[in-house]
Amino acid sequence: MRILTALPALAALTALPALAETPSVIADIPATGALVQQVLGDLGTVQVLLPTGGNAHHHQLRPSDAAALQDAGLLVWIGPELTPWLERSAAALASGTSLLLLAQSDTHRRDFNADAHGHEGDHDHDHDHSGVDPHAWLDPENGKLWLTVIAEALSTADPGNAATYAQNAADGAGQLDQVIQQVSAQLAPVADAHFLVFHDAYGYFTDRFGLEPAVAVALGDASSPSAARLSAIRDEIKAESVRCAFPEIGHDPGLIDSLIDGTDIRVGDTLDPSGAGQEMGAQLYPALLQQMGDTIADCLSEG
Repeated sequence: MRILTALPALAALTALPALAETPSVIADIPATGALVQQVLGDLGTVQVLLPTGGNAHHHQLRPSDAAALQDAGLLVWIGPELTPWLERSAAALASGTSLLLLAQSDTHRRDFNADAHGHEGDHDHDHDHSGVDPHAWLDPENGKLWLTVIAEALSTADPGNAATYAQNAADGAGQLDQVIQQVSAQLAPVADAHFLVFHDAYGYFTDRFGLEPAVAVALGDASSPSAARLSAIRDEIKAESVRCAFPEIGHDPGLIDSLIDGTDIRVGDTLDPSGAGQEMGAQLYPALLQQMGDTIADCLSEG
């Protein structure tokens, strides 16, 4: 009888599937990595390819990065529109291990509008500036959506922890709701003010929080602006009564300084749209948004 009662138990035990391990996850930029880390929680640590101070548009994979990608359980990235240096490696990954956030069906996408400030024809020598604007993480509503998408992808790879991933995503979305409320309140009093930024990366942020479109020195992927564009920007600074200018991490602030020389435009703190200058972790993404709101509000509110 002991044998008979033990056999069903043994059969049930041997029929159980092997416990799945938390997949190794790689992200393209710190902002994306922070979203992944929020969902992973204590179950794992995401590896971010873009180094501290790096430029998301211009980066070269190290051999160690390429090797890590081949062993990754999941790559989470915005897409080739932002990081073309990652496209070939991503294409070589096994099916189901590459999650393109910008391609998700419910993601809010906006097109670049090179002539939004009336510069028809002044960008002939700048980098191509058309198509979908890839800086979509700067709309926190996209961030909320992507938390859910990331949780679903991790749950597929690691179903045993699906409930944890879902709860972590929900907690992160709740935190982002608080950030949206706080930043909206900060920026509402300066919604009509004009400001200058280094490159055209802030459209999602200004759209979401009701700000005037930022005047961008460089178009597209932050390539060096042409002489014609610099001349047009000087004219626009005067026409738009630009109040503040913001340097950007990873770019020489001297160009901003030269453009506003002789004006009363204030220089704000440095903006960090991808989070490349912040400490990696789950809090990087909400902190990035809050810091951007603080920085813009502080400068535009002065005087």
